[in-house]
Amino acid sequence: MKFNAVAKFVKYSPYKLRPLVDNIRGKSVQFALGWLTTYGAKKSVPVRKLIESASANAKHLHDIEKGELYVHEIKIDQGPTLKYFKPGAMGRSNVYRKRMSHISVILKK
Repeated sequence: MKFNAVAKFVKYSPYKLRPLVDNIRGKSVQFALGWLTTYGAKKSVPVRKLIESASANAKHLHDIEKGELYVHEIKIDQGPTLKYFKPGAMGRSNVYRKRMSHISVILKK
């Protein structure tokens, strides 16, 4: 059985989240949650919340505990980019980009 959860418009760049997610892909949910809570970076919070949400879906729908699940698939997609301009050297304007992410996770028994 598959249990999924999706988080959209996460305020972290996908380039920064992908190396974080590569460490927990294929691992058990208990290991992933433990690793993400002790990681110590703020960017791990939305990923941890998403895995907790998917495991809560499994608990609610089919009464499956966290110990029986593993992270089958987790992917980070690029979301929209906020572009704004700030003054640069010699009267030019520099483009700044705030990138957002869409995260989706699938847990399997």
